[in-house]
Amino acid sequence: MSTHADSKPWTVPALADAKREGRKLVMLTAYDNSFARVLDANGVDLVLIGDSLGMVVQGHDSTLPVTVEQIAYHTAVVARGLNRALLVADLPFQSDATPERALQASVTLLQAGAEMVKLEGAGHKLEVIRFLAERDIPVCAHLGLTPQSVLKFGGYKVQGRDEAAAARLQADAKAVADAGAQLLVLECVPSSLAAAITAAIAIPTIGIGAGPGCDGQVLVLHDFLGLDTGHRRPKFVKDFLAEGGSVAGAVRAYADAVRSGAFPDAAHSY
Repeated sequence: MSTHADSKPWTVPALADAKREGRKLVMLTAYDNSFARVLDANGVDLVLIGDSLGMVVQGHDSTLPVTVEQIAYHTAVVARGLNRALLVADLPFQSDATPERALQASVTLLQAGAEMVKLEGAGHKLEVIRFLAERDIPVCAHLGLTPQSVLKFGGYKVQGRDEAAAARLQADAKAVADAGAQLLVLECVPSSLAAAITAAIAIPTIGIGAGPGCDGQVLVLHDFLGLDTGHRRPKFVKDFLAEGGSVAGAVRAYADAVRSGAFPDAAHSY
């Protein structure tokens, strides 16, 4: 049973402690207060206000139309439902284009209740990560398939398959950690590469379609519940509602599976 209702609230430093101690981190997205309460009471350690809301809540074809104001609204709504889980909020498309813009957006999200912001990519984003970290804003980086780059990628594709791409991802992972990121999401990355990155850096990794070797896992709430969002279901998605019997049961089943290493298995990895 993964209720953990009596556990202390998660903090950013506690994430690094979990990695050192070999404790898997359990993360899900949420967009409203009711689901936030269920996730918080049934073993979820981190809740993400993902810009995925553009696709699963608003009905867009990508995350690109989502605004800072929309993320802030959902952040405030979810924050009121959490007692234990640490709340992470996405910096939406181009809100982190410059350090100054990222700072302004991050302040808005932290004032709405977030405890960490997430941004996609490396390259010029390293300056942004460093700028935020120097101003005491916790940052979660995001590498691999970065949905805000869907137009550049030409679709949602697994990243890091060839040797050169894998080397770039490994270098980027080290770079974002060195810049001050305190958590790293790896999306749609081959399992062996994600495991190698996880072993090579000090900060925890959260996988989504990145195999069981990461320090934790995240899924989009609607995918995790098997809901039809109008988009193709990726290989890494598993419907936990089918085996959990209820939303609370699904959350507990997911949390237990992540902590035991049962999820993701080979069928849900690349």
